Amino acid sequence: MFRLLAVDDEAINLELLRATLESMDCTVDPVSDPRQVVDKLQAATYDLILLDRMMPALDGLTLLKQLKQQEQWRQIPVIMQTAATRPDQVKEGLEAGAHYYLTKPFEPAALRILVRSVLADVAERRRLLESCRSEELLRTTLLLATSGMFRFRTLEQARALATSLAMLCPDSQRALLGLSELLINAIEHGNLGIGYKTKDALIREDRWVQEIERRYQLPELRDRFAQVTLEREDGLIRFVIQDDGEGFDWTPYQMLDPERAFDPHGRGIAMARMFGFDQLEYSGTGNTVTACFRLPGDKAGKAEDGNR
Repeated sequence: MFRLLAVDDEAINLELLRATLESMDCTVDPVSDPRQVVDKLQAATYDLILLDRMMPALDGLTLLKQLKQQEQWRQIPVIMQTAATRPDQVKEGLEAGAHYYLTKPFEPAALRILVRSVLADVAERRRLLESCRSEELLRTTLLLATSGMFRFRTLEQARALATSLAMLCPDSQRALLGLSELLINAIEHGNLGIGYKTKDALIREDRWVQEIERRYQLPELRDRFAQVTLEREDGLIRFVIQDDGEGFDWTPYQMLDPERAFDPHGRGIAMARMFGFDQLEYSGTGNTVTACFRLPGDKAGKAEDGNR
């Protein structure tokens, strides 16, 4: 069961949200006064926040900035509901931390698709974090490694590998966010060749899982693998991720784009770049990406941070 916090100064909008989402295995807690949100978050754990942008007591953008400054709430996904849909307005919301957008007045089907997609990510991350906490012996063993190479083919293998490798990093929760996004991308978009528009259509039609399974069996795709190379040196832990796909133009996906803000996916690379790693760089045709973490005691990294 998921718990959602809906923030809107209009009671009718709160009731529409509750009625639309009540059949999706989630509880919706309504808040009509945004000044009460902090108290709500301190009293309970929420998986998703639905936030109206324009409210008289405290506008949603200001509230969002306040929440994202707090470590304990920074990872909660936020869907911004708004009629302010100019590119500059959407960009402002993305920069504040609203990585999902919904136009008001919303279509119930569009809301359900977006919420289902977000909560699927939340559920998977919750499962992976639980795995991290229960594998201390594996972590102790992996910490002895200075280098290594791991091959994987399926999404399940990618998730398991991301979980294990994240335990090597100073902040395993942050590392898990970035590694899971990059390893899953290597399978979905790399080896299986599923493009942005195709994935969008599959998610909206709820056929994503079936299409993944179908492509696994195609003769031209079933022998493809991806790999992660691990190196620990010079105060860094470095992951080089490669797939057997044709590559892609990664440059548009490095930042959150207002034109894609209303889509139910497409934030993985930007999220990994912004929150997952200390360094992230694509090379070649786009089927190789290098991600790095600074290790504790890295004086160069600390000096660099101090000069920012």
